[in-house]
Amino acid sequence: MFTTVRYFIKTSLVFLVLGIVTGLYMSFAKYVFQTGYTQELISAHTHLILVGSVMMMIMGVALWFFPRPEKDDKKYNPNLISTTYWLLTIATGLRFIFQVTTSFYFVGWVNIAIVIFSSLQVVAMILFFYSMWGRIRAVGSQYREAKGEKF
Repeated sequence: MFTTVRYFIKTSLVFLVLGIVTGLYMSFAKYVFQTGYTQELISAHTHLILVGSVMMMIMGVALWFFPRPEKDDKKYNPNLISTTYWLLTIATGLRFIFQVTTSFYFVGWVNIAIVIFSSLQVVAMILFFYSMWGRIRAVGSQYREAKGEKF
């Protein structure tokens, strides 16, 4: 397992723990302290789990397991993959911080920042899967399928 894969997977686990702790806080706020929580906190929790944890885990495992890029693959670029890791990590982390902040205090410019970081999350995922597109291919299985083998 190479370095970028480890980054994706370990960061995914960090975001998962942070998301679970956020969900635990939300449970205490609602059921123990009976203060409730805002829609912003729900969104922060959801995006941290789904984008920060699940998507980053999927991306890391895909990077690890998919076949190596073909020699003439112009789309796959390890530097682009690394850039998407950092872009997604920073955008997800800052989106979470700003959404948690705005769930307690209204700060007008924070809403614009949340939209910017949300957009950067989308851009990072599109760039990642664009770069990985050529690695989504059959490697030997097409011969077994032609012989009638079922998977």
